[in-house]
Amino acid sequence: MNWERYTQFIEEETLALLAIDSPSGMTQRAAEHVMARFEALGYAPQRTRKDGVLVCLGGQDMDNAILLEAHMDTLGAMVAQVKGDGRLRLTPIGGLRAENVETENCRVYTRGGTVIEGTAQLINASVHVNEKYGDTQRTFDTIEVVLDENVHNAEEARKLGVNNGDYVCFEPRARVTSSGYIKSRFLDDKLSVGILLGYAKYLREEGVTPARGVYAHVTSFEEVGHGGSASVPQGVTEAISVDMGCVGEGLACDERMVSICAKDSGGPYHLAVVRGLIDAAERMGAPYAVDVYPRYGSDVEATLRAGYDIRHGLIGSGVYASHGYERSHRDGVLATLKVLVGYVG
Repeated sequence: MNWERYTQFIEEETLALLAIDSPSGMTQRAAEHVMARFEALGYAPQRTRKDGVLVCLGGQDMDNAILLEAHMDTLGAMVAQVKGDGRLRLTPIGGLRAENVETENCRVYTRGGTVIEGTAQLINASVHVNEKYGDTQRTFDTIEVVLDENVHNAEEARKLGVNNGDYVCFEPRARVTSSGYIKSRFLDDKLSVGILLGYAKYLREEGVTPARGVYAHVTSFEEVGHGGSASVPQGVTEAISVDMGCVGEGLACDERMVSICAKDSGGPYHLAVVRGLIDAAERMGAPYAVDVYPRYGSDVEATLRAGYDIRHGLIGSGVYASHGYERSHRDGVLATLKVLVGYVG
């Protein structure tokens, strides 16, 4: 098996998706892109009313089907106030942290369709002027967007089309190192969307028909808690969330592994599924770790809360610095793909 070609494909697909701004609620362009990529692989995806993408990947027993969930929506922000000096106060979308966007370039998407560049900065950002620069707590009351336009008051900003409710998207700064590390904002969870596309490519090109029916759902509201709460096809008895694997103090996983989550903030995952995923990792020779995530929620938990009677699990390539400038590795990507191949069969 030439796994390298699938890893390379996943990397390329991830970088292409990272280039499309898609915070929760503004995923239309990303959905069109994902639809087109599944179509190019020979599938027939459907667009959900929530701007997600649902696609059947084939399989035999459609009454015992498995649903693979990943999300294309990301963290972001929205204009909460056009301030008197023409600068913008933000409200976060999802778990965005003010500390993690200071000095970052951003784009403001106006209702009129224009895109205006800016930078998120501390109020009074010059260290040569602000004696309390280092003492100021970074919050969305102390961080503002400075527009890269000749703007000095709220009226001038509004003349450019900037209004409350406009989306603010941050530069992902994606790159891949020669040593195989993948660094970018929003690897959570665009890297997993790339992995699902890679799995779909594997099924098609290797001529594999799984014993169970397989669906993929690329969701659009995971970062705000209800991505996987709908659009579960009839016959699905199990769902696996393919999301970022946590890397940090007290956890066993690193960026070169696939993480198998036993429990997170929503409680334990289905024991038989967790053990099945471990068995798949061992059979496929995929480096893995089993971890308990202290602060985490997933698409598949939203599916359960919506009332679906299914088993559930969670895996993902290890990602360091979650919700910041994140880092993973090609080895973790390949390990995750191998677990999907081994588990689904």
